[in-house]
Amino acid sequence: MKRIVVAGGSGFIGEPLVRRLLARGDDVAVLTRNPSKVRSGRALSWSPPSEGSWGEDVASSDIVINLAGENVGGGRWTEARKRGVMQSRVIATTALVSAMARKPNKPHTLINASAIGFYGDRGDEPLDEDSASGTGFLSEVTNTWEELARTSEPFARVVILRLGIVLASDGGALARLLLPFRLGAGGPMGSGRQWMSWVDREDVLRMIEWSIDHDTALGVYNVTAPTPATNRDFAKALGRVLHRPAILPTPAFALRLALGSEMADEMLLSGQRVLPRRATAEGFAFAYPELDAALTHAISG
Repeated sequence: MKRIVVAGGSGFIGEPLVRRLLARGDDVAVLTRNPSKVRSGRALSWSPPSEGSWGEDVASSDIVINLAGENVGGGRWTEARKRGVMQSRVIATTALVSAMARKPNKPHTLINASAIGFYGDRGDEPLDEDSASGTGFLSEVTNTWEELARTSEPFARVVILRLGIVLASDGGALARLLLPFRLGAGGPMGSGRQWMSWVDREDVLRMIEWSIDHDTALGVYNVTAPTPATNRDFAKALGRVLHRPAILPTPAFALRLALGSEMADEMLLSGQRVLPRRATAEGFAFAYPELDAALTHAISG
């Protein structure tokens, strides 16, 4: 049994992760600003940067999992919203690292979320963990997030997971796509040529569990299925799985009008062709490596 603390443990990835860890017998505490939202695990109230009793739990834990941060797709990118997205990650990660530093001689592991937005818009270029970072707001946020996590390296094993587009029907990008596709109004966005590096949520949870159990896991891992798809091919696959046509494109100008140019360009009209080189080389096997099977699982699940 491991003592695990999860920041962001009541969210889209965090809640099923906590249930999974509890099922295998781990002691799991969830850091939260609102304990009433925690349905699994032991709720610990926290409000960083303010210190509290939660800090002792973090300092005494074996594993700290940091998923905390405002949803980058949760609203139009105003300057205030962008500051919130950045600061939520800076404040939470700084607080976790500071708490772990209270007991520097205790073996710690920090598993820190990041995202493939780190690479920026790279066209058709295949990208692995050694590829350089790109430009744009998402790259700036993920670079900052990862650098803060690495400040714990003197006293912790640090694993950084760059997540792709996580597929599950109860949240994330897929949940927003299901209604128009089910109504037969789905299709590619913009040119449809931009790459979508996706991953089934089950494989995200398995990758986090793998990072916990493999003491040799260290550094950055891309958490994306080994078969990224263009936006056009993703739309066709979703149409096949739903038995609906997927031929109605959403023009780029409409997305820019709805979301603002910066957000539409970075989140929907550009992409990254990301490959999970390190994970596969070190023995991690994806349960859902093919898109049609992953979509079927995500929607039925």
